[in-house]
Amino acid sequence: MTDRLIDVRVDGYTPHAVHAADRIWTETNCYVDLWVEVLHSLGHDPLPAAACAFSARFDGTQWTFLKFRPEDLLALYRIDVAEMNVWRRPVSHLEDNAAAGLLSTIEVDAYWLPDTAGTGYREKHSKTTIVPNLIDRDAGALEYFHNSGYHVLTGEDFRGVFGLDEAVPVWPPYVEQVRLEAAPPQCDAFDTIVLRHLRMRAVSNPVRELGTRVLTDVERIRAGGMDVFHPWTFGVLRQCGATAELAADVSLYMDGHGYPGAGAASVGFRAVAEGAKNVQFRMARAARGRDVDPGDQLVAMAAAWEDSMATVVRATGLR
Repeated sequence: MTDRLIDVRVDGYTPHAVHAADRIWTETNCYVDLWVEVLHSLGHDPLPAAACAFSARFDGTQWTFLKFRPEDLLALYRIDVAEMNVWRRPVSHLEDNAAAGLLSTIEVDAYWLPDTAGTGYREKHSKTTIVPNLIDRDAGALEYFHNSGYHVLTGEDFRGVFGLDEAVPVWPPYVEQVRLEAAPPQCDAFDTIVLRHLRMRAVSNPVRELGTRVLTDVERIRAGGMDVFHPWTFGVLRQCGATAELAADVSLYMDGHGYPGAGAASVGFRAVAEGAKNVQFRMARAARGRDVDPGDQLVAMAAAWEDSMATVVRATGLR
């Protein structure tokens, strides 16, 4: 059995405020969400790393799948994240990493994760990322960070999540080594990171581009039903809305850390987050065969995003 690398317990675990029940979007995506909780459990504030929300964009079919950047994690928290070569059973690599004091991220099948009960557990196969924190192969138990919390799985789920009943693993998963305190701290790290992401922001308004695509997709969602709606909205409306809510959080953080006036942008960013949730409800109605027209809401979202980005940029002095 490996020791816990982070001293937390499943019982009594309290998620970060980003995952509070009163949030517009209680989850973003598996990668951002687990890093929020890992950083929180290490005693760090994860909000500076969420500055990547400012460089998110729409690629014509989906919103950016937001990730905390490895270079940002290194500069802000002295955490080095790098892909590793997987040439044995993944659980062996994870145990070796833990013995060396390294955390790991690993892609697994959510089919075996009890915390997904009601959305995928023992119902459907889907890729997701977790951070194991305790591995007990003898007891068949795993404690892990996933989505908005800290969880445990045992027995058949342990064997399934690591493919221990497969003679040969079907395909090696993507695994990262996470080395803590890997570099000297950088005092001006947040300033560098937030300015870089703002300089990388989309040239045109990504929410306006998303709105155009949503209106185009109404008929496709109506024809495809809920089976098409769920994966579509995850990549379009949920990612946009959750990104906007994180951008609101970062704006408020900026206001108290050298950028007065940035916090005013939080109102507009939260309006985008609320709007994305409302449009999602409307598109769910379309998936059930009803007529919907979310055009006005999408126009309001685009205007709110543009105004809020301008407010943040103005607070930094960028052009």
